Amino acid sequence: MTEADIVAIEEWLDAQGLAGATETELLNGFCVRCCGLGITLERALAFVDTLHPIYEGRAFHWRQREEVEKPVIEYGSSYQGASAESWQRTTFYHLLQSGENSLRRRIGEMDEPGFVHLENLKAEGLTDYLALVNRFSTQGSIGEMDCFYSQWSTAHADGFNDSDIKTLKRLVRGLAIAIKCASLARIVRTIAEVYLGHDAGERVLAGRINRGAADRIEAVLWYSDLRDYTRISDAAGPDAIIPMLNDYADAVISSIQEAGGDVLKLIGDGTLAIFTDGGSQTACVAALQAEALLRKRLVVLNERRAAEKQPITNVYLGVHVGEVFFGNIGSDTRLDFTVVGPAVNEVSRIASMCRSVDQDILISDRFAAFLPETLRSKLVCVGRFALRGVGRAQELFTLDPAERH
Repeated sequence: MTEADIVAIEEWLDAQGLAGATETELLNGFCVRCCGLGITLERALAFVDTLHPIYEGRAFHWRQREEVEKPVIEYGSSYQGASAESWQRTTFYHLLQSGENSLRRRIGEMDEPGFVHLENLKAEGLTDYLALVNRFSTQGSIGEMDCFYSQWSTAHADGFNDSDIKTLKRLVRGLAIAIKCASLARIVRTIAEVYLGHDAGERVLAGRINRGAADRIEAVLWYSDLRDYTRISDAAGPDAIIPMLNDYADAVISSIQEAGGDVLKLIGDGTLAIFTDGGSQTACVAALQAEALLRKRLVVLNERRAAEKQPITNVYLGVHVGEVFFGNIGSDTRLDFTVVGPAVNEVSRIASMCRSVDQDILISDRFAAFLPETLRSKLVCVGRFALRGVGRAQELFTLDPAERH
């Protein structure tokens, strides 16, 4: 291999990183090019921690002679239980504890390589192994993403030569930067979606971040909260409140998202969401589908919580259709991407009326008007009400209990 060959791979990594290649594309292309230099790679593994509410990080696999069944694996926490024990027996944990950046084992020549996963590699015919840790600075770390980890194995009878090791250490730095770029882009998208919702997150990532940048849209609005939340929270222990909120929020949010809605805001025990896909009639139908999904989830959730002797509750819900401004509101340094307008206030008032009329869902007359006849026939008028802060009185409807199957 020549210096020009090595530089060509470095330039390829730069170009792919700038082009937004995925981590799998980067690893696969990198390994193929290293093999082209004469480095007899047989297997490679790279992984990097991330910032995600469920996963601790993502691992990427490559093999020379066979297709990888799962080229990308998202892994959970390594801080407790069996996962922590497995992690602490790895070469990477050893490197982190020792402060070193690399570890090589000529596993083909060793009776006991010293690590369980190296014994497995030796049993599968691998002869040489190199583990590398490329650390990020404090300023370059996000959450647990403070290192890029990689391991490289060969089945060549003589293992890696010194030139192979030197070249891999040099080239992996560029791979680490490129994969870090891909991971950061994924983190940004995850954070935007988790905290803003899918649609709002996409709009922000598309550049809609200026204060006052808002669209006037017609939307189906959903506002829900928990029945007797204040009483339950006063009676329950402090360490029981967050798990309870998480349980019920998961039921609400999962139902909304499964039906195609977008959650915009969690306000204590309340949830504000919108449905916009396919026009108002389609969006109204989707909102009722979400409500039906929610009721099924609540049955299962309350059975489980009751069996665990945890407090249980129900979800009150108001739905409405109206014109809103959807965009950025706030100051130059702190913005909220949300919906505002009289319709938002109205759906909140509708939801709050559930307690007064002892119903778990109330539907505005405008929402009802958009429903197809097959669904409108399942509604029952609860009465005509003058809602606080709303200029006009309106009829409110609920679902006929006999039709809720």
